[in-house]
Amino acid sequence: MPKRLLDFGAGVGTSIPYFQKHLSGTDVVCLDVSRKSLDIGRQRFGSQAEFAHFDGVTIPFPDASFDVFFAACVFHHIPHSEHDGLLSEAARILRGGGMALIYEHNPWNPLTVHTVNTCPFDENAKLINGPAAVKRLQLAGFSSIELSYRIYFPRALRVLRPLERFLMRLPLGAQYYVVGRK
Repeated sequence: MPKRLLDFGAGVGTSIPYFQKHLSGTDVVCLDVSRKSLDIGRQRFGSQAEFAHFDGVTIPFPDASFDVFFAACVFHHIPHSEHDGLLSEAARILRGGGMALIYEHNPWNPLTVHTVNTCPFDENAKLINGPAAVKRLQLAGFSSIELSYRIYFPRALRVLRPLERFLMRLPLGAQYYVVGRK
């Protein structure tokens, strides 16, 4: 069980209940560039997590201070030219053996692309494909990198979702995740 997790781009802290349920006892730090989002997260979740502001460049924590770096649908909002620096920062703040876990929308899924292109929140989003995300983690010094795709069936066909564990290598899921070890 990880002792400390950084939720990078945490926004208003929507992931906190899931961390509490599945990683009970893990200290969660929500990091975001938006002070307003962090204030909302503090109001919603109080002492369930720590909330920290991020300048967009340097993660404001010492070297080797986290076990997990988690980012859910954040990197497509950040210019690709900044990804390498941010992933190097992720490697810096992770302890030896620490894990980076990054979820992103899959640009190879046409329904996902349509959804992103028509969502006002994603107006300036630039999707990154799974193999490119793997390469960026490698460049940042991560190893044992795994890429898996998920969400093949929409809610109307959710009864089929148990089959998704057999499809995780097929690059057509709506999202993917990459996991790398420091």
